[in-house]
Amino acid sequence: MSSFHPKDKMSVILQLVYGLSWDGKTLNMAILEINTHEQLLSKIANESNSYLLLYKKGSEISDCSYKSLQKAMKAKTDFGIMVADVNKVKDIHKNYGITTVPSLLIFKDGKFKKAEKGCNSETFYTSLIESSLFKAQSSIENKQQKRVKVYSTPTCSWCKTIKRHCDQHGIKYTDIDVSRDQKAAEEMVRRSGQQGVPQTEIGGEIIVGFDKKRINSLLGIT
Repeated sequence: MSSFHPKDKMSVILQLVYGLSWDGKTLNMAILEINTHEQLLSKIANESNSYLLLYKKGSEISDCSYKSLQKAMKAKTDFGIMVADVNKVKDIHKNYGITTVPSLLIFKDGKFKKAEKGCNSETFYTSLIESSLFKAQSSIENKQQKRVKVYSTPTCSWCKTIKRHCDQHGIKYTDIDVSRDQKAAEEMVRRSGQQGVPQTEIGGEIIVGFDKKRINSLLGIT
């Protein structure tokens, strides 16, 4: 998230409200328009998580993505996201190898991590916002996280789902590839009595499969 002056205890959450014109309507939410790559770098320098939507105003797919973001943020004025219109900003996309818009650039600790391309839905942005707010709140409250291990294999789709779920909520975990670690595979089977993956160990308790409700309960994810 970009560097704004906070007004309450959630010091890493954006608090300034910006007015942007979109299709003749004025928006009142924490959206910051970025005009140069230098400005972007200054905003992400001291933030753990930052997001920039690169879009092309007037393009149908870009308008789609922007409007999805707009809807998701209507009730989230305590969250901030940056946007840049490639019609006006020419020095950002080339620094990150972005060749198509819309693309949501995701930064971690000031470094570019990945881009989510295309017209992402309102649900996508809502999930992104909620997970970012959760991570910020968790950091502020300095919660002690339970030890988490994910037993997985490279070809397991549900393994990827559970790791993505942990990433979205700022949960640190040890990823153990049981296709390469025979001893770990044997230990997993000994403890759970099952060979299938994913299996997740949280604070000593084993969860077989992606039991989202149980995982959230053990990790305090609301």
